Amino acid sequence: MAAYLRKMAVDGYVVNLELPELREMVSLLRRSSNNLNQLTRRVHETGRFYDADLDELRQSYDGLWDAAQKILTSLAKLQ
Repeated sequence: MAAYLRKMAVDGYVVNLELPELREMVSLLRRSSNNLNQLTRRVHETGRFYDADLDELRQSYDGLWDAAQKILTSLAKLQ
């Protein structure tokens, strides 16, 4: 934090990025981690997992990759 404040004092500017894609990605991360925790708990309790659960988890991670790509594309346009 101190290094950041010194840098801003010397350079005199702050970059504030408003990326709705980043908010979407954080939301997707929360949902994915929650789904993974529930699946892990169920597997530990029952010793089984279902293909439908695994497919849902894969779709969730595909959504995360799509969100990450959108963010990278947005950042690449900045110069």
